[in-house]
Amino acid sequence: MHPQEKKRLAAEAALEFVEEGMLLGIGTGSTVNEFIAALKERNIRLEGAVSSSRATSKLLAGAGIPELELNCAGDLPLYVDGADEATRHGTLIKGGGAALTREKIVAAASKRFVCIIDDSKLVEVLGAYPLPIEVIPMARSYVARQLVALGGQPVWRDGVVTDNGNVILDVHHLRLTDPVAFETAADQIAGVVTVGLFARRGADFLIVAGDGGVRRLPP
Repeated sequence: MHPQEKKRLAAEAALEFVEEGMLLGIGTGSTVNEFIAALKERNIRLEGAVSSSRATSKLLAGAGIPELELNCAGDLPLYVDGADEATRHGTLIKGGGAALTREKIVAAASKRFVCIIDDSKLVEVLGAYPLPIEVIPMARSYVARQLVALGGQPVWRDGVVTDNGNVILDVHHLRLTDPVAFETAADQIAGVVTVGLFARRGADFLIVAGDGGVRRLPP
């Protein structure tokens, strides 16, 4: 099955969590784009959505879904997003699209977090995919040295500026057997805005699409 078809199947399966009139948090990325398309195609009427990025905001406008600011919306019943890597326990690496800070904020403000992925993203141990970390620009080199001390190899994602005006360091050569500990340690480095490791607040449900169909984890 083509990877894009898997993304479409995962996105459509997430609709079972959506109720008419709901206020959603919506993430960023190619699988989320399929989810927004499915909302439009099924003509599901929502109170609105809180967006995690400018790119998602454009798609929501195109789908006719009202966008609300999180400060006005308050806590959300549901957040739907993808991931760059995920374990079956709902621990994630996110930030390939450089939207990790807003994604983490919206996830934290949501009662349930449903993560939609294709089966290529499901792993036993996180770290094969480089871990994105959003950093205040003046602290880039300092943060990089501290990440080396934590065992990683940070690489500046040159030319990328986040929606918040910051830069991204992608940390290679990690094997995150204790993702909560690494997230905590990296969060404490001065100049770090957000670590793209969703361990302390991971996904409540994973929807995984593969050649054999769609699985929901935990069952």
